[in-house]
Amino acid sequence: MNNYLYNKNGNLSAMVTAQPELLLTLSHFGIPMGFGDKTIAQVCEEYGVAPEFFLLICQVYSNDSYLPSQREIMNTPMEGLVPYLLRSHDYYLNRRLPHIGHHLDKIASMLPERAGKAIKGFFKAYLDEVREHFEHEENTVYPHISRLLKRENDRSFAIKSYLDTHDNLEDKLSDLVQIIFKYLPACGDNASSTSKIEEAGESMKNDDDAIDMVFDILQLSQDLRKHSLIEDKILGPYVKQLEKNADL
Repeated sequence: MNNYLYNKNGNLSAMVTAQPELLLTLSHFGIPMGFGDKTIAQVCEEYGVAPEFFLLICQVYSNDSYLPSQREIMNTPMEGLVPYLLRSHDYYLNRRLPHIGHHLDKIASMLPERAGKAIKGFFKAYLDEVREHFEHEENTVYPHISRLLKRENDRSFAIKSYLDTHDNLEDKLSDLVQIIFKYLPACGDNASSTSKIEEAGESMKNDDDAIDMVFDILQLSQDLRKHSLIEDKILGPYVKQLEKNADL
């Protein structure tokens, strides 16, 4: 990992250029494009984000093997953690997943009715699972954090139970991609010799739609995996320490 990039006085555009996947995190911080040559500290100040917290998230997001120490986590301003996670939920539910669903409907219309219904049904079940997962976090985990920050001795819930049953939302997206690969017809399949030329343009367009959709699914799967890492490596240790502090 290029540690020199993770400096609040460094250029944000340089960091994103070196680690392009960090572009996906900016909307989770509420930071739009157009920061020019501003430093990380300047951009964070403009959008009300603690630069230390921003850099901690970026390091976990960029490097799967990076594990922040308990001291590093507790010495980092964490006021932005729950807002970051809530914006992430909004991004997945209201932007990325509907976008994929739109593509999926187009692809399903190319398939035999039974296969199309199966794919759309699988995606709907996945959406329901994601909503349930996020609702549990928003209705149980995040209020637990709020109570702990008030030093309330909240024994009705413990973060360990959440971490022990923490699902990986990206796994079923990989299953969806495999289903699409299995059922999507090849270009020109079953086309007669007289219709192949006329259908070639439409087949290429359909292929482009399928490629765009699979790429979006794989990208979302990767982003969700990073989201899970942030919960496991930052949220979990942070809340465990809050729970210990509340017991003192």
